[in-house]
Amino acid sequence: MSTDPLVVFTPSGKRGRFAKGTPVLTAARQLGVDLDSVCGGRGICSKCQITPGYGEFSKHGVTVHQDALSAWNAVEERYDQKRGLKPGRRLGCQAQIMGDVVIDVPPESQVHKQVVRKAASARVIEMDPATRLYFVEVDEADMHEPTGDFERLKRALKTQWDIDGIEADLSLISKLQPVLRKGKFQVTVALHRGHTDAHAKVLEIWPGLHEGGLYGLAIDLGSTTVAAHLTDLETGEVKASSGIMNPQIRFGEDLMSRVSYSMMNPGGDKEMTAAVRDSLNVLAEEIAKEAGIDAGLIVEVVFVCNPVMHHLLLGIDPVELGQAPFALATSGSLTFGAKELDLTAINPRAQVYVLPCIAGHVGADCAAVALSEEPGKSEDLALIVDVGTNAEILLGDKMRVLACSSPTGPAFEGAQISSGQRAAPGAIEAIRIDPVTKEPRFRVIGCDKWSNEAGFSDAVGDGGITGICGSGIIEAVAEMRMAGLLDESGLIGSAEAAGTIRMIMDGRTHSYVIHDGSATGGPVITVTQGDIRAIQLAKSALYAGARLLMDERGVDKVDRVVLAGAFGAHISPLHAMVLGMIPDVPLDKVTSAGNAAGTGARIALCNVAARREIERVVGQITKVETAIEPKFQEHFVAANAIPHKTDPFPELAKIVTLPTPSFNTHGDGSDGGRRKRRRG
Repeated sequence: MSTDPLVVFTPSGKRGRFAKGTPVLTAARQLGVDLDSVCGGRGICSKCQITPGYGEFSKHGVTVHQDALSAWNAVEERYDQKRGLKPGRRLGCQAQIMGDVVIDVPPESQVHKQVVRKAASARVIEMDPATRLYFVEVDEADMHEPTGDFERLKRALKTQWDIDGIEADLSLISKLQPVLRKGKFQVTVALHRGHTDAHAKVLEIWPGLHEGGLYGLAIDLGSTTVAAHLTDLETGEVKASSGIMNPQIRFGEDLMSRVSYSMMNPGGDKEMTAAVRDSLNVLAEEIAKEAGIDAGLIVEVVFVCNPVMHHLLLGIDPVELGQAPFALATSGSLTFGAKELDLTAINPRAQVYVLPCIAGHVGADCAAVALSEEPGKSEDLALIVDVGTNAEILLGDKMRVLACSSPTGPAFEGAQISSGQRAAPGAIEAIRIDPVTKEPRFRVIGCDKWSNEAGFSDAVGDGGITGICGSGIIEAVAEMRMAGLLDESGLIGSAEAAGTIRMIMDGRTHSYVIHDGSATGGPVITVTQGDIRAIQLAKSALYAGARLLMDERGVDKVDRVVLAGAFGAHISPLHAMVLGMIPDVPLDKVTSAGNAAGTGARIALCNVAARREIERVVGQITKVETAIEPKFQEHFVAANAIPHKTDPFPELAKIVTLPTPSFNTHGDGSDGGRRKRRRG
């Protein structure tokens, strides 16, 4: 076994061993990691900035010591003095590998920038925001009436708007006098009054009539991605949506890995808190710039997130969430000043509202989905699935709503997949496999053409085909099952048994070649047996969670399924059903809700009464804990088959007749079968 240092790159998950002294940039290029460089490694362009992680990374099986990279050198020192490097950053062309190390490639250092596909869904929202604008005429100072300017502002608001008892921070009062006089005692104030506040609070003041708008951020803080919607607090219009990768990925791709990092590394929770807060400031600056507004006009932020992200955002060590009884430090909603989260990129007096968590592993993001989709008002029994690295599942109708979370892992995001990558231009996002010829055709992000259409190569451009993202690998596995390239157990057949030379030997198993770009220096994109197993584990956890809720309700079927999140918007119901990700229902009863968690955050941002409503609803939701339910394992094992070992899936059978090949490990099985199918 090689004794060379192990290098793990995040967020791609690619890893390899390299001789001591190998530059990080060289290792990245050899592994196909998306790390930019323009100057040829001379330390001039700074495109190859990376962030090393130190400590124990149980997820990756490595312990990273402080001397894992070569010492800071003169080139980096010169660049830092002239242009500046963020704390903890190194130049990949200068830093050399000296020991096992975990390297994070930040978004700005990636050639193919991440596409965070959590756009705002169109939604009619009744506007009743906590923060509003008020124009007032304030009495001028008078020696014969010795009252302060703030007291006269309070009196004007009472007289003209019937608003009594306002409050203000010292930072606001310190700027009051010059603003009043600049506006000739006519000013516009932004007043915030939350649903539990006794008095309104002045967040900002402008001379004269302010017509520059007032904005808030609705943020879905996920374990993999952070998505934000810049919203006009007067109209509810989404001015811009943007997202970034959660930088905590370098500490662990799934939630329990991050809890483990906190347990094993003193101060690890503080590292992760600082990382995500820094990224939120970057995101706020970028989204304000995109919308062409002053970031100081952002006066309110609403957060939704799972419990581990919730605690790390708030600066709370999540260690208690790693073991039964999975105790939250606080489960109720929270309101406080943005400065308490070190959010310095927005208005210094901005207010933050965090939706309540439902239970130990069912967080504010699930509450936001409940606010958006309202299962408790449904006439029929609805199963709502928000899929990500951690899946949140709701089942309910007017009678009762249940919720659980299920640890699906990062496979649905394209991680832990041999040719996997995050959603970015060049990533395969959709695929179809001909059932007779076994030939694939596919579509990549950034190009509307399918690979078998004329002009595809030109349309893809210089970036080419780079890998396969989460939606692509999900469709690939389902298509392989429908084409008879793998059997019910998920085993891939040999070239002879499956009837295609696209099946190649891969150790003791086989892989299916989707794209071979080696002739022009591009990647060979395959689906391996390991990829199949990763998807099976993820989809089994998802299905088992849904079945547990159905057991609790005493039902064997649901009336409809709602797919929420980026997954729901980009995976067809047919492929989800073929995989057995969701219970069997008619395909026309499977719909997409888009980014339901983000929509819930926007509703809470724009309507203060909705905050009272979700706090009431959360108290009525029944939580089912998958981690301690004995039947979870039983459901999980049965769901490993594709689509399922014991569930007959009669609705799916009306549309697709799945082949019944049986491949063994030596590759001599059936001929792969034939079947008819009709696309939904």
